[in-house]
Amino acid sequence: CIVGRVANRIKEGKFGFDGVDYSLPINKPPNSLHGGFKGYDKVVWEVADREVGENPSITFKYRSHHGEEGYPGDLSVTATYTLTSRTTMRLDMEAVPGNKATRVSLAQHTYWNLAGHNSGDILDHSIQIWANHITPVDQNTVPTGEIMPVKGTAFDFTTEKWVGNDFQKVGLGYDHNYVLDGVEERAGLKHAAKLRDPSSGRVLNLWTNAPGMQFYTGNYVNGVVGKGGTTYGKHSGLCLETQGFPNAINQPNFPSVVQPGEKYMHTCCMSFQSC
Repeated sequence: CIVGRVANRIKEGKFGFDGVDYSLPINKPPNSLHGGFKGYDKVVWEVADREVGENPSITFKYRSHHGEEGYPGDLSVTATYTLTSRTTMRLDMEAVPGNKATRVSLAQHTYWNLAGHNSGDILDHSIQIWANHITPVDQNTVPTGEIMPVKGTAFDFTTEKWVGNDFQKVGLGYDHNYVLDGVEERAGLKHAAKLRDPSSGRVLNLWTNAPGMQFYTGNYVNGVVGKGGTTYGKHSGLCLETQGFPNAINQPNFPSVVQPGEKYMHTCCMSFQSC
């Protein structure tokens, strides 16, 4: 799914914009999460275009109106999925404000388990994240505004390690925004993460132009019934959500999520291989 209008948490569901105070639905108390009770993952998108051939693609569109889930301004959103090769999928998310400036930060929220959807948890996956800093959070999982180095902490994935290696040091698990460094580029996109499952040999590389990535280990998944009647429990999958920083709407030192009129553009690319 794609979450929005603003992905991740907004502290207490409140923000000020152009001299007006806005209140959003508190769907993850005490905060607003992923666009509210009916974010973009819970609405019906229309198919706007479809291409066949060597690099097939499909484009979905959604028109979000002023006041929807408390957000100001109309917004026209598109999401285009393209198979750029037999093992690579690219997602281009774009949004154009209508009658007034607004706030936009979309995120693609797939849960990954490279061993297979019914294979148990993802603690034995290994991951490398190209980020030397995170945005640490308060007791309600909202960033404090600080930019914290990961070196010497349980949040350090600058070299590949097991997902579950330091779980006992991070409470319920990982649910943190990583500040992407963009050391290596591919078609203008930064290498964000490399995820590997040793049992299957599958490897996922993720590339993006977003400033951050939420690394989330399915801490709140509990008894979700999925394909073939499989029940997904805690840590059955993990998310690599490329995004603007959480609560940037209230943190002036974070990259801005304001869209005054120009097009919002956010790309992520998922490439699969065998190790």
